Amino acid sequence: MGFFMMAVGTGGSPGPGSSLSPEVLTRVRRRDPEALGLLFEVSFDRVFGLAMRMMGQRAAAEDIAHEVFLRVHRAAHTLDVHRDPLSWILTITGNLCRDHHRSFAAKVTRGSGQAEDDHEGPVGRLAGDDPGPEDQALARERERVVQEALLELPEQLREVVLLRDYEGFDHNTIAGMLGSSSSAVRKRYSRALARLGELLEGEWP
Repeated sequence: MGFFMMAVGTGGSPGPGSSLSPEVLTRVRRRDPEALGLLFEVSFDRVFGLAMRMMGQRAAAEDIAHEVFLRVHRAAHTLDVHRDPLSWILTITGNLCRDHHRSFAAKVTRGSGQAEDDHEGPVGRLAGDDPGPEDQALARERERVVQEALLELPEQLREVVLLRDYEGFDHNTIAGMLGSSSSAVRKRYSRALARLGELLEGEWP
């Protein structure tokens, strides 16, 4: 288990939010094109990154991200301008990924493509601020091994790890996003780490 925690970090604090002011979010509620564009710009990487890690296929992740922002546009009038919208947007992302996995098409195509990820994940930061070519290659290999192990997890376990260790949300926030209790999330997270430890045993470069 230790090698996985070394790869993804320990989480513990919410990840950076949208950093948009209440004034901009008020314009988002009115579906102002410029304000919506700003919201999409500051949240796209987080949405696509979560979808990519949950789906494991770039094309599917792109479809999910597109649908997320369509839904955000439709529901913009419900936005609470005094709360960071990122957890709301990532909740939509997670729900769409789960819906996709439940569909017949997902059952047919799941596993047909390998995960790709142009975004440097936490593994990519292991080698230090200025890694050399060998360190970069090792970091990429570790990222690949972790990604493959994540895709082996059941969906409910995988999403908790992604929200906790990749997105940086705490257990209480994740519980709110998933409609669960904090204690249930903690148990699920512990089960996920235990299972990842089994999957990565002997595979860690």
